[in-house]
Amino acid sequence: MSEPPSRGAERDLFRDTWVRYLGYANEVGEAFRSLVPAAVVWLSYGVSSSYVLADAIDKGKKARDVPGPEAGRSSRVTVAVVDTFVWQALASVAIPGFTINRVCAASLYILSTATRWPLAVRKWTTTTLGLLAIPVIIHPIDSLQDPSLMVPAP
Repeated sequence: MSEPPSRGAERDLFRDTWVRYLGYANEVGEAFRSLVPAAVVWLSYGVSSSYVLADAIDKGKKARDVPGPEAGRSSRVTVAVVDTFVWQALASVAIPGFTINRVCAASLYILSTATRWPLAVRKWTTTTLGLLAIPVIIHPIDSLQDPSLMVPAP
């Protein structure tokens, strides 16, 4: 997650507060996929998708309120909404969800072929590995949004 803005900068509810983590709810759902009904996983995608939509609407409202010529306002708002929606849909829902899904599927497969652990133990191990992978993949994805986070400051 990016650094909080300086005192003079406006704080973005969707990027600088705990609300940001709602965008990753589907990753938790994917981690628990082997243990919960599919409806719970889909609900987690609903939470993440609602976050994406709310952020896109917020960025559209902010673009609308920027002083400037009236003629370019609707295109400015459209660009802000579409840009935010596409970025957030990829960075908060699609890419991390797919990644955690594949980590969990691969680990469950490997555990089923390499161990004789009971199914319940394999599923809980898979869920634990999926949950542990979330923080590992969040930082690189968020860094793509803010290139200054790619390389630590000296």
